[in-house]
Amino acid sequence: MDIAYIPSPSRGVLYIGPVPLRAYAFCIILGVVVAVWLGSKRWVARGGGKHTVGDIAVWAVPFGLVGGRLYHVITDHQLYFGEGKNPWNAFKIWEGGLGIWGAIALGAVGAWIGARRRKVPLPAYADAIAPGIALAQALGRWGNWFNQELYGRETTLPWGLEIKKTLPSGEVVTGIYHPTFLYESLWCVGVAALVIWADRRFTLGHGRAFALYVAAYTVGRFWTEWLRIDEAHVIGGLRINDWVAIAVFLAAVAYLVIVGKKRPGREDPASIDPLANEAEAAEGADAKGADAKGSEKSDAKSDAKPSDGLAEKLDKLEKDARNPA
Repeated sequence: MDIAYIPSPSRGVLYIGPVPLRAYAFCIILGVVVAVWLGSKRWVARGGGKHTVGDIAVWAVPFGLVGGRLYHVITDHQLYFGEGKNPWNAFKIWEGGLGIWGAIALGAVGAWIGARRRKVPLPAYADAIAPGIALAQALGRWGNWFNQELYGRETTLPWGLEIKKTLPSGEVVTGIYHPTFLYESLWCVGVAALVIWADRRFTLGHGRAFALYVAAYTVGRFWTEWLRIDEAHVIGGLRINDWVAIAVFLAAVAYLVIVGKKRPGREDPASIDPLANEAEAAEGADAKGADAKGSEKSDAKSDAKPSDGLAEKLDKLEKDARNPA
């Protein structure tokens, strides 16, 4: 008896004339939009300006994309370098291959640059954007579905993923596999919900919400990585990404504990976005000045009306006195 399964799309690119619209790129872009939108809402709620998250993201996103690609190329260099390989394929980012560890690491460098320019404390910014990053990852994983990549072992489960594709070597792959893209996507949605809840419940600040996101994500990444069967380097029986997940998890938990003891609570809302506060104060002063000028003109008009009426009455009395009836 045939089992139910999740079908894979027949193609991951749509052409409008000569212009290719790639589903993988669309998923990444949609993820960035959602991350900036949610991050902005959370930042404003913390006392920041409404444009600050987007301004910093202009720095963070390009750095993150470069970092994610570099990590992938370095850890899977056998796919691009060596006999029979084409090194230029390393630049074909639309074919998939972004390492989250490199994206977060180099993206943090870009965010640090943008935050310094805005005089914003990076930990506070990271806390605001953390759930949005998790949702961006959840959306980005659907790009792997369109590319029919990063699936797990074969399975007979009813939610198995059907794969029908031809590898560059000419080998044809068919079968039903664990949909690890779906597992990680759902896990990331749960991580975003966890961070939002914990942030409200425990008033997390000074980078602790971001650390919670990192710790929670690495747990899910460990077991989805364990299921995957794509080519990867193995050390001590574990894939290299599993070792990275373990190290990052321990670092995130240590940060949570240490910072939680040293700097409990959250940053002062007035201190996290000084440039935005100064701009808002200046706009408020301009608005008050305009209102004051408007009221002065109104007062002048109201003062002028009685005096004009009195002059008309005096003129009339004078004419009556000269020409008695």
